[in-house]
Amino acid sequence: MMTEKPRIIWLNVAIFSLTFAVAIIGTPLYAYYIGFDWVQVLGLVIAFCCCGLSITAGYHRLWSHKTYEASKPLRWAFAIGGTFALQNSILHWSSDHRIHHRHVDDNDKDPYSAKRGFFYSHIGWMLREYQKSRYRDYTNCRDLQKDPVVAWQHRYYVPLAIVTNVGIPLLFGLIHGDIWGALLLVGVVRLVLSHHTTFFINSLAHLWGSQPYTDKNTARDNGLLAFLTFGEGYHNYHHIFENDYRNGIYWWQFDPTKWLIKSCSWVGWTYKLRTCPEDRIEKAKAAMVHQRLQVKLAAMPESQASLARLDAEYEALIAKIADYYSAKKRLLELKKKKVLKHCESFELIQQYEDMKQRLDLQRKAWKVLIAKYA
Repeated sequence: MMTEKPRIIWLNVAIFSLTFAVAIIGTPLYAYYIGFDWVQVLGLVIAFCCCGLSITAGYHRLWSHKTYEASKPLRWAFAIGGTFALQNSILHWSSDHRIHHRHVDDNDKDPYSAKRGFFYSHIGWMLREYQKSRYRDYTNCRDLQKDPVVAWQHRYYVPLAIVTNVGIPLLFGLIHGDIWGALLLVGVVRLVLSHHTTFFINSLAHLWGSQPYTDKNTARDNGLLAFLTFGEGYHNYHHIFENDYRNGIYWWQFDPTKWLIKSCSWVGWTYKLRTCPEDRIEKAKAAMVHQRLQVKLAAMPESQASLARLDAEYEALIAKIADYYSAKKRLLELKKKKVLKHCESFELIQQYEDMKQRLDLQRKAWKVLIAKYA
């Protein structure tokens, strides 16, 4: 017996198809016959960045995951920018995203499961009404329903979407003196870029890249995608440490969303920034290396001695990580309370330095072992 296909959402099909067609056909024709100047290109870049950061810093890290808190003016700015990005309301977007994290890769429950293929996870899931309850059940976002900014944007999303996506490019065109060029570049091209770079996180970031922290789901870390998506490409890290306001945790990783959130905290616009404890991150990376080397060594002849050494070095590393970070945490807590006497402070610092030295030596031994079997 054939099952009936879910209803096609014709509005979404029309928006995605028409904007893409106009962008790839209309833009080169307009550029050839009329041309764009640097002001229009700059307008495109600024509009694209505003949309992208409103989704990544606002919809994603602020509202979906509550990784930090933001002042009301900043929340309003993200709400308007997210509407301009035309990716549904904060409430609906966050509800979908929370379901995705709770049921990642579950073909029946994950709204954009990567295991259903690239097209489905990239855009196909929005072209049919696969899960009707998604459009009326927001019980997983009761906290967001209490936010007046979220409630207002959800209530007036359609008129706001029309005003921003038509009004902003039109106003830019009137000021600049080229209405059609602005509607094309700042309106349509910006929208297509905003859509598909964001959609890459649901599709490519679950198919292409490395898994340094976990292989329990399909999420990957990918530096190129991070560049295209304002830092969201470090997706393997995000799926195991979703409550961290950072995706790229190292200084050299491209994560402008993290930089925006952090810099806003210096002037009080963001606060209560949440990060994952360093020991959990280091342990997760070590566990993945250990797991992969176990599989590799098990397939080699006379592997018992190598496996035993691997396990011993791994257990020593985990123990020293725990000792070091425990000593560091205790020292910081007592310093913060200002209850340390000079002699006690000296003793604790010595213990901390000793733990740090032992961990550094164990890290070096672990790296040598990894290099040997890599």
